[in-house]
Order: sequence, then C-alpha cells, then structure tokens
Amino acid sequence: MTKANVSEPNIALLHAPIPQLEATHFRVPEMANLQAHAPSTHAPRIALLYGSLRPRSFSRLLTEEAARLLQAMGAETRVFNPTGLPLPDDAPDTHPKVQELRELVTWAEGMVWTSPERHGAMTGIMKSQIDWIPLSLGAVRPTQGKTLAVMQVSGGSQSFNAVNQMRVLGRWMRMLTIPNQSSVAKAFMEFGDDDRMKPSSYYERLVDVMEELMKFTLLTRDVAPYLVDRYSERKESAEQLAKRVNQRST
Repeated sequence: MTKANVSEPNIALLHAPIPQLEATHFRVPEMANLQAHAPSTHAPRIALLYGSLRPRSFSRLLTEEAARLLQAMGAETRVFNPTGLPLPDDAPDTHPKVQELRELVTWAEGMVWTSPERHGAMTGIMKSQIDWIPLSLGAVRPTQGKTLAVMQVSGGSQSFNAVNQMRVLGRWMRMLTIPNQSSVAKAFMEFGDDDRMKPSSYYERLVDVMEELMKFTLLTRDVAPYLVDRYSERKESAEQLAKRVNQRST
C-alpha cells in the first residue's frame, strides 16, 4: 500500500470552543487524501482462509470457488491450508505454519474468511487461524485497513451465526469488512461429484460477494493508511515520542 498524504493540523481549531481536543493532532478529513496519487498497478492480492480439515470440506470447496472468481476478476489469490497449524499458545510463533499464515496476511490487501457453522458458531479451526494473526508485527499492523469478505456453510437450514461472529473479529482486527456476505445452507447439496458448486442463487450470491470485495479492495488499498489514521493514535504516538525524548535527555 502506498502512504497516503496526511493533512496539516487544523490551526483554526485553536480558537474553537472544543477544549477536549488538541489542535496539533486534529485533522479535517479531506477528499484529496482519498484519491491515490500513484495508484497501484499490480493485481489485487487476496488471501483466503477456510475452517475445516475434512477430506471433503465444503468450506474449502466454497473458498476454492471464490478464488476462481477472484482470479477471473483479475486478482492474485493464495489459499491457506490450516492442516498442521498448532493451537494458539501451544507452539511458538516461529512454528512454520504460523509463519506461513502471518506472511500470507502481511502479503494480502484483502481477505476471505469461510467457516462452517458448528454448534451455532464458527469452528475452532477458523478461530485458531484468526487468533494466530496478531494486531501488530513489529511496527506493522498486518490486517489494519485491509478488506474482508465473510462466508459460511451449514449442514442444515441457513444461518448467519458464523458470519456475524467473523464480522466482529474483522472489526477487532481493524479490517474493512464489506457489506455483502454469503451463507450456503445444506452445502452438501450445492456441490457436484466434481467438487464444483452447482448453479444456484447461492452461487450467484458468491459472485456478488467476490465482485464487491474486488471493488472495495481496488477502492481502498492505496488510501488505507489514511482511512485508518486516527486522532487518538496520533496523540498517543506523540506522547510516547515525547516520553522517550525526555528519558534520553535525563
């Protein structure tokens, strides 16, 4: 992602009746900063995670269909295989599968999370993958400002428990979760013997979701740093810098 321009402090605020604000760190959102000055030309990079290890995993099959569609729309895709990923805190973060996952998330500009619904929730396999992704890797926040699409498969009637939970996690990971989503009921009926998804309204929704993800990724990837630039964090960073300077001077 290219670094977006950051507007100057709002000097006029110095005389405004808002005593709670510190004018040095206050910014007025500007349309000019929402337009990339040097738009990226490479294919959008999308990472896809799924939440089942079954030999015929319908969350994996749905993920693979999503990857095909994204590739047809011009994206570069990589699907993470969770086989061999340890439980969170049951191995060091130097574990090869953990490193593979974190490198994938750092590489990506957008993500797709697809989980089965099990006992009314996303699977532990899906949650473990998300739990291994930290909010920060050194000075880099690997998920902040990146787009996210959420999908689920169910063995019975349609439900939205898993996608709703993943939306909460996407917000917690500071991601831009797109409005549309996919929930495939009775998934075992939606895939043929060739493991390809049959034509249906569920498939059409999948196309809709991937199309929306691509649009949001293209729209935001070059200005994501500006979109998630926050007053509270600018203020906190300045305070931390001042504290370090004072410590060095004493």
